[in-house]
Amino acid sequence: MFGGRPQPSSAEKIAAAEAEIEMINGMVNRLNQSCTKKCIPPDYREPDLNKGESVCLDRCVAKFFDVTMKVSEKMQADQQSAAMGMGGT
Repeated sequence: MFGGRPQPSSAEKIAAAEAEIEMINGMVNRLNQSCTKKCIPPDYREPDLNKGESVCLDRCVAKFFDVTMKVSEKMQADQQSAAMGMGGT
């Protein structure tokens, strides 16, 4: 109880969930734009993806999520280091 973090209110939880949804929505949009631009030519002639486009999209999505995770981990580590530095020595 004493010295613990205060529990967020319902409104704060809702705001945090909405912010997370916005962030995920933005990430999906960036992923879609980036991989579509890279892997699917604008003058496509077939209704289905061909093998090369499918492989390209698969790799693009995998790389996108790999980079996103690495950036997130780095930012969390930097944030923890900054918090430790501010917390005293």
